[in-house]
Amino acid sequence: MQREGADLNNMQPEDFICDFSRRAWDGSFPMVEGHRGALISGDCLTIAYRFVVLEEQTSLEPGYTCTMCLERRKDRCWQSPAYEDALICLRCIRQGSTKLDKDPDWDWEKPKAENPAKPVT
Repeated sequence: MQREGADLNNMQPEDFICDFSRRAWDGSFPMVEGHRGALISGDCLTIAYRFVVLEEQTSLEPGYTCTMCLERRKDRCWQSPAYEDALICLRCIRQGSTKLDKDPDWDWEKPKAENPAKPVT
């Protein structure tokens, strides 16, 4: 998401905002970009990953539209507790976390299962 009133010809770091927390980016934390400028911070991605991937929970029934990929989805999702319009599907959580986990610029790792005997799906 972009800050309202941002100069599209001169974007600054603080003009980029996490769709899920509405936290402005200051360059000190990782962000993953989806389609059409949708953004999720590393902190929100961590919460989403734990909820959807590790705990196998979902915020909504199938048929929601993912904020990141803009597709109607049938898989599990995480909805921001603060912003009802911010939803991320299982596929985007997996893709975003894989990308961020491999990014050498950030010390971000995929959350681990508390019960290592349980396989991650």
